[in-house]
Amino acid sequence: MNDPQEKIAALRASILSQVREYYSLVHDPARKEFIPGESRVNYAGRVFDADEMVNLTDAALEFWLTAGHWTREFEAGLADYLGVKSAFFVNSGSSANLLAFWALTSDLLGDRKIQRGDEVITVACGFPTTVAPILQFGAVPVFVDVTLPTYNIDVTRLEAALSPRTRAVMLAHTLGNPFNLAAVKAFCEAHDLWLVEDNCDALGSKYDGRFTGTFGHIGTSSFYPPHHLTTGEGGAVYTNSPLLRRILLSMRDWGRDCWCDSGRDNTCGCRFTGQFGELPLGYDHKYVYRHFGFNLKATDLQASIGCAQLKKFPAFVEARRRNWAWLRDALSDLEEFFILPEPEPNSEPSWFGFLLTVRDDAPFTRTQLVKALEADGIQTRALFAGNLTKHPAFDSLRATQTGYRVVGPLTETDRIMNQTFWIGVYPGMTREMLGWMADRIHHFVERIMKNE
Repeated sequence: MNDPQEKIAALRASILSQVREYYSLVHDPARKEFIPGESRVNYAGRVFDADEMVNLTDAALEFWLTAGHWTREFEAGLADYLGVKSAFFVNSGSSANLLAFWALTSDLLGDRKIQRGDEVITVACGFPTTVAPILQFGAVPVFVDVTLPTYNIDVTRLEAALSPRTRAVMLAHTLGNPFNLAAVKAFCEAHDLWLVEDNCDALGSKYDGRFTGTFGHIGTSSFYPPHHLTTGEGGAVYTNSPLLRRILLSMRDWGRDCWCDSGRDNTCGCRFTGQFGELPLGYDHKYVYRHFGFNLKATDLQASIGCAQLKKFPAFVEARRRNWAWLRDALSDLEEFFILPEPEPNSEPSWFGFLLTVRDDAPFTRTQLVKALEADGIQTRALFAGNLTKHPAFDSLRATQTGYRVVGPLTETDRIMNQTFWIGVYPGMTREMLGWMADRIHHFVERIMKNE
């Protein structure tokens, strides 16, 4: 084999073949036996096969490293799946939320841009990165309560939360369960408000037959390993608006005005002929800055994993739904002790977890139960912050009574903080794992009722 290109192709094929063999020997879950009481039942985890490892190795051999053709393929595939015009790959779900919110502060939006001191309606029951960008910019989160058993915003509180400074609503779909999009979207349209959907825990969920994340002006996703689809670290923002597309791309990539892909020059054909601000005529458009932006790009290494994951994603969603339904049925006889979760009407959730709220009159506490489950090797999680306003990060804001507003009592939010936890339903769950979780919860309740 004298042709260097033939030798390179053969070597690459050999490497990728060995990667597949390595996967089968090291990572194939079929080789790992589940032993109840000994094997750990994680609430979530990576679900992958040799395809992800082959793509990752292939991208490493190319050694492009930053965003390139794998990123473009992943972004296009995600946009096609969701049915949106534009999707941008970023380095985390938290960055996706940061980018989504800060895009709404752009001068390109004119009178509709969010300014410091403006208010954004949200909830305190959730993950902090839905709220953090609001505070980091200098806007004011306005917290309203949630409802059980859907664990999403109480839409009857929206009008009470409205003020002359309200500019947006930014909400997450809780553990894959869509919030009442009909009511929230109608409220936003009636008052000319921006809607940002934090879709990080709900990729693949549908409301009224349409994917969540596509109802608002901007949607966001997270691709951290426990999430519905993983790229290791990573996230995405998506939109149907050409103007928001331009702003998101600019702010993701240092605030630049240029829209050329990484490694490409003069896509517009007028790189050296434009007039921008007070710069000299013809100043290189690649170094013209429209915003004070960030660098939130991810890498082709991560995107290559996402490309393989997207092909499996519909099956992931179906597995999550099956697992959730199995647990809901298996625990239905315990409603005397727990508030069991329910999907939002008119929705098809892509569940991230199975929520349980210990009832006020139950003969045990959440802490007692989760300690027993953890001792049995079953991983549990609180519903993230519970009540975000109770955390140390809010100490200085509480002391000065500035920086945020609370509308009405956060009764259910506090109940969740004190009495709610969740267990996993991710696609890596086997029927044996699900059965072990249901068995241990039943066993705990039976033992408590017998005063053992």
